[in-house]
Parts: sequence; C-alpha cells; structure tokens
Amino acid sequence: MKAAIYLGDGKPIVIETLPDPVPGPNDLLIQVHRCGICGTDLAMTRGGAWDFGSNVQFGHEYAGEIVEVGCDVSGFRKGDIVSVLPSAACGQCASCRAHGNNVLCHADTTPMATGFAEFAKVPAYLATRLPSTLTVTDGALIEPLAISLYGVQLARIRPGDRVLVLGGGTVALYAIYWARRLGAGRIVAMSRSARREALSLAMGADTFISFDDGEIGAVQEALGGAPDIVFECVGAEGMLAKAVSHAAPFGRILSLGFCTSPDPIVPALAAYKCASIQFAVGYSMTEFLYIADHMDKGHVDPKTIVTNEIGLDELPAMVAALRGPNDETKVHVRCGGI
Repeated sequence: MKAAIYLGDGKPIVIETLPDPVPGPNDLLIQVHRCGICGTDLAMTRGGAWDFGSNVQFGHEYAGEIVEVGCDVSGFRKGDIVSVLPSAACGQCASCRAHGNNVLCHADTTPMATGFAEFAKVPAYLATRLPSTLTVTDGALIEPLAISLYGVQLARIRPGDRVLVLGGGTVALYAIYWARRLGAGRIVAMSRSARREALSLAMGADTFISFDDGEIGAVQEALGGAPDIVFECVGAEGMLAKAVSHAAPFGRILSLGFCTSPDPIVPALAAYKCASIQFAVGYSMTEFLYIADHMDKGHVDPKTIVTNEIGLDELPAMVAALRGPNDETKVHVRCGGI
C-alpha cells in the first residue's frame, strides 16, 4: 500500500510503498477513504522538541470502509463505513478509569495515527460505525469535532452565557458550533484575519471581530458585557494573556490551542478577576458516538469547513503549502477507495 512517511527532523514528507497491514483477531482492516490534515500534523513535522519522530506514519482524522474483520470481532461487518478514534487505551489505568480520555492513557502506546495511507489496521473498540445519513467526509470530521465538543463540555456552558472564541481554525470553528448547540447566548469569534469571518458566522457566531487595539470594548459591546467563557483556540504565544484580558470577573478560560511554546500570563491580572483557566486535550468514545448519532441534526453542516480534497500523492506538497499563506481551512486527503 501507499502511505505517507515523516522522515523526522523537519525533512519533507514522502509517499512510500509498505506491506498491507494484517489484522489480528480483534482488529479491523480499513480502506482509508478520507483523512484530514490537522494543525498538529504541520506543527509536529517541522522538527524540534515536539516532533512525531523519525520514519513514522501519521494522520489521525480518518474514516473509511471495513474490508476485513478479525475472527474475534463482533458488531462490525465488511463494508461498514467507520470513523476511527486514533488513540489506543488500556482501559485499566487511573486515567482510563477516571476520565475515559484515550489520549491521556500512557499504558497503551500502540500507534493509531496511521490515516495517511491506503489501509489502516485498528482495534475494533476504536471504530465508530457511521449511520447511513453520513458520508466518509463526515466521518473524517468526527475527530476534530470531538476535540471541540470535549473542551466545550468542560467549560460548563450555562444558558445565555456570553462566549468569546479566539481563533479561526478548525478547533475554533467547531468550538463555536458546539457552544451554539449547547446553549450559549451571544458568541463573538475573534481572529487576526477576517478570512474566516463567513465560516465563523455560519458555525453560529453572532459577530466577528479582528484583533486590534480596541478589541476589548468591541467584544463587550457585541456581547453585552465581558465574556463569561473564553475559548483559546489559537495555540500561539500571547493568546492566554489575551484570554485573561477579555474574561469577565469569575470568567472561565478553556485552552484548546495546544501551544507548544511558553505562553506567559500575569497571575495577578487573572487573580483580580478570580478567573479560572483549564487546559484540555483529547476526547473519549462518548464524544465520537454522540457526534455520529447527532452530526446531521445540527444548525449547520460541519462539512462547510472542508475547502479542498486532494490525492495521497499530493499530501507532501500540500503540507508545505499550508505552512505559508493560504486560503484553506480543512483539507481532506483521498487515501484509498472513493
């Protein structure tokens, strides 16, 4: 099969031919139809401390068709269309028992982020069957939708809460989507560039504001007061401080940006607001199952953010292009099959 390989140390991604994976008794063999390019893929293939490693497969936003079912697997059959939760978990450690967040399990480190390939072998417990109303494009969006849903749930939105979302990428757009569905009042989206204004409004924001010197007053005017909840979805230095500057007294700040560099704040400024800051990563199977069941019942089609589909052979060039100025939001890779 063809598969994308990251050589490590910031070297270009290459497409290589590997042996087809062979499923074990508890596995599914999936022909990958779609895999989304994530900001993490860009950040962790440029070299440095946060790096995927050397000579590794990657790709974690994927969905496809089951082509082989392990002999001990029940509940799935050949031809089923599934989305994959791309983090293995032991189910027994403290993190698994307490939270069910697979990303936090460090006991089972089996690599599951192998979506940029024609085929992927996955344990059946990580697969979510898609209802007939959803497509493989929908399926490849469940993972990023789950990230934002998990974070928005942690923010404990109360009906009518004023919400500010910092950022215009996938996680930010889906944070808007879920905040609207889970009962937020007015929502402001804020980003450096107005390029994502239309998508932010489509996802459920009431107003879009660009970063500038008068942004605090503009946000409060649009919301009718300071935000009760601020979602930081940029992951760049200075964004936590910006979130603190906007938060209302006793405001809640939820960091989903996954910044891999130091991002200082002045604790006294947060203290004078009695603000709380929570960091989040990952999701559980609960989010995957919920999204698969309810994805087609929202106020907007989540596929709206998909701006391009490319072939697997085009992935290395697209990753290079996404590192510079571009007009893409979510790019999906057609890895195999339809």
